[in-house]
Amino acid sequence: MTDKEFIESLPEDAKVIEGVLTAVPEVKSVFETLFDTNVNGHTEGRNGLTYLSWAWAWAEVKKIYPDAQYEIEKFNGLPYVFDELTGYMVYTKVTIKGITHEMWLPVMDSANKAMKSTPYTYETKYGEKKVEAATMFDINKTIMRCLTKNLAMHGLGLYIYAGEDLPEVDKEKASKGLADELKSLWDKAGGKEGFEEWLAKNTQKKTLEEMYPELKTALCKKITDKAEGEKK
Repeated sequence: MTDKEFIESLPEDAKVIEGVLTAVPEVKSVFETLFDTNVNGHTEGRNGLTYLSWAWAWAEVKKIYPDAQYEIEKFNGLPYVFDELTGYMVYTKVTIKGITHEMWLPVMDSANKAMKSTPYTYETKYGEKKVEAATMFDINKTIMRCLTKNLAMHGLGLYIYAGEDLPEVDKEKASKGLADELKSLWDKAGGKEGFEEWLAKNTQKKTLEEMYPELKTALCKKITDKAEGEKK
């Protein structure tokens, strides 16, 4: 039985003892805690995708959850699976507070093309392009990117991956959903006119998906301040 369940099971007159026990703080889950962490200052964009610093991501998780562990999966002693036709794939596992999530990622070049054991070419509308053979440096880099994405499955920076595997029409729907949620918070905070201008101003340099946690935090604070002001 949780503390909250225990208190709720008590008679009404026993729920407050000399004014000391008045409320049970709501405990956030691992996912909620990490998802609410602002990672915007530790990302970089490349080829239309946003990447989060793996070193910062792991340090941040360890600060909050010192017992967090990760594992690089091995296959016959090697940290990857290889297939001549499809290339290399790496796998990681991250365990936080007894919860384990697995992630996998192919070894790709800067154009996000699968790298193999030998170079190969492919045709584009701009002509023929070449993909170099994968090296251990490429595999190591992919493992750390996989670890970062694995941490996102626990919540940290998950929003920066939102929509990367969706068609454009679905991306638009996802962005609209975030905007609608922010508009709802804006209204609760007492905002009237100017939401669209405020949103546009704050998403000039970064996408709505990147800015969402920061904007949500700002509006939630305004809602809290408004509520406290009304009590006075």
